[in-house]
Amino acid sequence: MNLIEKYKIYIVYAVSLAFIVLNCYLIIQDKYYALLTPILLIFLFLYIFSLDKLILFIVFLTPIAVNYKDPELGVGISLPTEPIMLGVLVIFILKLFYEGGFNKKVVNHPVSIFIIINLIWLTITTFTSEIPLVSAKFLIARLWFIVPFYFIGILIFKKLKNIKLFNWLYILPLIIVILYTLFNHAGFGFDKPSSNMVMKPFYNDHTAYGAVLSMFLPFFIGFSFSKSYSNSQRLTSFIVLFILVTGVIFSYSRAAWISIAFAIMVYGIIVFKIKFRWVLVGMVILAGMFYMFSFQLIDKLERNKQDSSTDFVEHIQSMSNISSDASNLERINRWNCAIRLYKERPFWGWGPGTYQFIYAPYQRSKEKTIISTNAGDMGNAHSEYIGPLSESGILGMLSFIAIVIAVTLTGLRVYKRAESKEVKLISLVILLGLMTYFAHGLLNNFLDTDKAAVPFWGFIGILVSLDLYHTKKKGEDPDT
Repeated sequence: MNLIEKYKIYIVYAVSLAFIVLNCYLIIQDKYYALLTPILLIFLFLYIFSLDKLILFIVFLTPIAVNYKDPELGVGISLPTEPIMLGVLVIFILKLFYEGGFNKKVVNHPVSIFIIINLIWLTITTFTSEIPLVSAKFLIARLWFIVPFYFIGILIFKKLKNIKLFNWLYILPLIIVILYTLFNHAGFGFDKPSSNMVMKPFYNDHTAYGAVLSMFLPFFIGFSFSKSYSNSQRLTSFIVLFILVTGVIFSYSRAAWISIAFAIMVYGIIVFKIKFRWVLVGMVILAGMFYMFSFQLIDKLERNKQDSSTDFVEHIQSMSNISSDASNLERINRWNCAIRLYKERPFWGWGPGTYQFIYAPYQRSKEKTIISTNAGDMGNAHSEYIGPLSESGILGMLSFIAIVIAVTLTGLRVYKRAESKEVKLISLVILLGLMTYFAHGLLNNFLDTDKAAVPFWGFIGILVSLDLYHTKKKGEDPDT
């Protein structure tokens, strides 16, 4: 052993001894924060040398993260995930300045272009916001979701094993949450009223919980029945699928069932290769019939008095109850408020993230329900499409819809062009998972929470990565 190696060992011993002595002193003084030093050093190492592993670690933490809300400031944050995401965002920005840009292939993809346009418009409307501080927080949060799981995620997902790892890392702790929820729910006899709170503190309510479960169903359906995988892999996937289906059933989330039904319909269109023009014709015919018979349909809906129930058939029937079901009526109340806000500020909107703080005066007494509130503490506009319309104006809504369309076309293109059966399967199940949320977004909005935002932007990143690196285009090597 040479002299330099001896000095290295002495330095390690000296630092270790100093750390132990310092901790002993602080513990005697009832101060324990120095014990966090090794954890902080590990995170610092990951930020600098292994950002991909850190992002995958965040994925694992997301389902079991807990939301903390400061009662005085009214600001909520998900712990421990969102502070770590903020760190990733800071590192990403520093690298952009240091390296002079980001992967041009990723930035020039149509989905990326529409995401960037949406972010630019959110930034502009943050400056014109009614409550700039709220909008700034909303914008930063949107960035710390998109940067790790979309922009950096695309590069991580170049390896197919990381796509499967992403799903498994999210689903394993989610299974713990499902079992925890079912255990709590069993204590209430699996009744309907308790279904809205038995998943706390991990999920705020049963709709957000149901939305996330629905997103992962297609993935595990695909892997359960694909003959490309071993029996043990298929069996494991089937067990997970069974737990997910059980979770969805006892979530009593009607929006989740609607979103799953929509994904099944899209699956049918893809598998049976129904031409887009026929889908468009069908949509036009349905819209025309709705317009022609709108009065009769509304009259029929208003006669429906069936409230949500533990009985499956009755629960399905309650979806169209707009006469007495408080949940349905409150959605209509929120949507009407959003439309009124839009009409007052159609171009700039009121500012990203501000809806819940400003919609109360726009409620009409005849539209209010037993669950209506003026306190701004009961969620947002209940729509990923109408919400941006009120908060960021017409361009806010259109830019988000453009993302949805671009993602859908990308997913379909990957499925059509993929030469590998595995890539074909992954693109299909990920696209269908996103379809559940695109449909769910008509009735609820959860992209301001890490629970939904992580899989949502991650799934989009997967499709774009497959499109860039795993589909062969004319005259191009997909590995370049």
